[in-house]
Amino acid sequence: MALILYFILLTILQTLSVVAQQRNGSIPLGASLIATEGAEPWLSPSGEFAFGFKQIQGKDIFVLSISYAKIPDQTIIWYPQANPMVSRGSKVELINGRGLVLNDPQGRLVWSSFSISDVAYGVMNNTGNFVLFDSNSSNIWESFSYPADTMLPTQVLELGGVINSKLSETNFSRGRFQLRLLPGGNLVLNSRDIAFDLPYAAYYDSKTDDPSNSSNSGSQLIFDATGYMYILRRNGQINDLTVRNTALSSDDYYYRATLDSDGVLTLYTHPKNPTNNTSWDTKWFERGNLCSYVGGYEDSRACGFNNVCNLETDRPNCECAQGFSLLDPNDPNGDCKLDFTPSCDEGVSNEDLDFIELINVNWPMSDYMRIRPIDEQGCRNNCKEDCSCTVAIYNANNCWKKQLPLFNGRKGRREISKALVKFRKGELPPHIPTKFPGEKKDQKTLIAIISALLGSSMFVSVVLTGVICLGFFINNRKKARDHRPSSKVVNTNLLHFTYQELVEATNVFKDELGKGAFGIVYKGVIGTNIVAVKKLDRVFDDGEKEFQAEVNAIARTHHKNLVQLLGYCDEGDQRLLVYEYMSNGTLASFLFGDVRPSWKQRSDIALGIAKGLSYLHEECSTQVIHCDIKPQNILLDDYYNAKISDFGLAKLLMMNESRTNTGIRGTKGYVAPEWFRNTPVTIKVDVYSFGVLLLEIISCRKSVKEVQSGVEYGAILTDWAWDCYQEKNLDAFVENDMEVIDDYKKLTTFAKVGLWCVQENASLRPTMRKVAQMLEGVIEVSEPPCPFPFSVISS
Repeated sequence: MALILYFILLTILQTLSVVAQQRNGSIPLGASLIATEGAEPWLSPSGEFAFGFKQIQGKDIFVLSISYAKIPDQTIIWYPQANPMVSRGSKVELINGRGLVLNDPQGRLVWSSFSISDVAYGVMNNTGNFVLFDSNSSNIWESFSYPADTMLPTQVLELGGVINSKLSETNFSRGRFQLRLLPGGNLVLNSRDIAFDLPYAAYYDSKTDDPSNSSNSGSQLIFDATGYMYILRRNGQINDLTVRNTALSSDDYYYRATLDSDGVLTLYTHPKNPTNNTSWDTKWFERGNLCSYVGGYEDSRACGFNNVCNLETDRPNCECAQGFSLLDPNDPNGDCKLDFTPSCDEGVSNEDLDFIELINVNWPMSDYMRIRPIDEQGCRNNCKEDCSCTVAIYNANNCWKKQLPLFNGRKGRREISKALVKFRKGELPPHIPTKFPGEKKDQKTLIAIISALLGSSMFVSVVLTGVICLGFFINNRKKARDHRPSSKVVNTNLLHFTYQELVEATNVFKDELGKGAFGIVYKGVIGTNIVAVKKLDRVFDDGEKEFQAEVNAIARTHHKNLVQLLGYCDEGDQRLLVYEYMSNGTLASFLFGDVRPSWKQRSDIALGIAKGLSYLHEECSTQVIHCDIKPQNILLDDYYNAKISDFGLAKLLMMNESRTNTGIRGTKGYVAPEWFRNTPVTIKVDVYSFGVLLLEIISCRKSVKEVQSGVEYGAILTDWAWDCYQEKNLDAFVENDMEVIDDYKKLTTFAKVGLWCVQENASLRPTMRKVAQMLEGVIEVSEPPCPFPFSVISS
């Protein structure tokens, strides 16, 4: 009994010791926090800063964070940049040799400070900085060195340092904007491509680099203890950012500098002892040229695709124009989508089309064609006749035609132009009111009639009857769906459809989207969603298990550059797959149409395909070799992001099924040489096909040019690419496309990557991971050898 009492007393003393240490800001090894409401955080000695989990308002999601503990809104000032949002029950613990370790409720690692030295203890100090110390009390990690969206007094941003905005007020993922102190000494604000983490051009530049005299360049961004921010040059000189403010003492006020989700760097103050519900006060802000007005061609992208930046406000105000609505309602600065279907379907005549007029609105960097001189009616007619034209801008006898996605949108009195958004009659966006004659005159009468109906017991009875009937209908539909046989495909969250459901969804397979080696694809509607339904021609004779296995493999792939599989049907001898619908069709249609796509779009598409293939080759639990990479198998979404389709489907075909009527899988012009040599096939066959595709993307030419008679120079694209590269005549390869030639360094890089990929010797071809890195410019591309030495020798 005495021994038990001893252990109980020891436990109590240890607990009291931990509590006492935490009240002093010191956190011992083994201390932990759980993500739940009301969990006590680790406080600084002053009690002003708290390290712990904060619940996102209105959601069952928590953020591991440092926040102000003594003000009502407890503003968050730090969070991990990787995977900041976690579910209830997640745990953070201080562990020796690993530092702070954040695990989800299942014990899987979410984030860690990865302190390689032995950790003795941590401290939440009075400056808002969480610091880890070793047994010698040496600082081995601190939150100030890994800022989120905020800097605090006494914090310093070194050369190469980056601060990222949040995506939105309630989404703590890395947002669209960055504050960076570049290695040359310039402090810049820029937006970034979220998908590929690539910075766009700066919309603010401190101009504190001096190539002629490095000692005069910026070296640190300093936020001193008084709330004053400045750039310190290497020679000791100072460049003010904010003005020294002696009126508001840092003893009485909190200061913070936050890169807000709208891209504005803002200095805020808040009284430490507020007398009422006081909010943060803005003392200074820097927005730079965020809406890209001055000069007109800075690619800052303050707002998402198809969004519009209002130039008439102090802070950038992004808003979807009429005809568009937010893709994510919680991200007002994000992408906008059309409220109606584009007008590219067959059978749509000019009489079926009309325009929404937007005054003083423009997307100045989305043109693909300019027509002049032309009057407004001619501009309208020209856009109606062009399927690719989504918006036309008319101004002073000039007509600029634009296609989705639109970017760098802006609105203001200085945009003296008219935007014409094309839509089909009968699909007028819901938030644009339809005007009727006498609408204002009869409005009061209409309100009176509606009021009388609402007061009528007969009207109420009718409504109640309708609601009851609707309830029975929904309930019966739910029961019918609940009693459907469960999916035969295990370990997936895919929807299982009956064959009859897909017959109805596709209107008896009426609207054909395309044909491929694996079957025919039809357009369908399930609920309110447009889908693509692929009806497979045939699978293995005893293919039920194989079909299930392959669907499992495809369903477990998740990458933004792969077409998403939504559901399937394996009823009787029917095998169908339901995919997300890609509104902009195939890369083949996009690339080989009448209008040459922009170089920016093409290079982004190439990089997206490379990353998708890299994922299939190296990141899937089971390696996937596509075997048929070609433009027809690359689909484009609403914003022309490339997505690989038909991956993993080759195994569903019988071995003697192929496009070339041999044992070879693939398509003429894209097939790697090893298919013909009876040698083992590896992921390098996809690399070869990608190389051909990359050369097509660069040149907008098909891999094998159709020649009516005789032999034409340049008929085989890979041969022509090597000749042009060897003769230093890539201008001819891109047919003197000035947009590409102006970016000659990238053109040369892409051409060299393409030639490395199409090497006949498979061992010389790079992996797709390395291809993506070369296209991004992360690693240098060496000079490629002749891609086909075996062919040259044999000939």
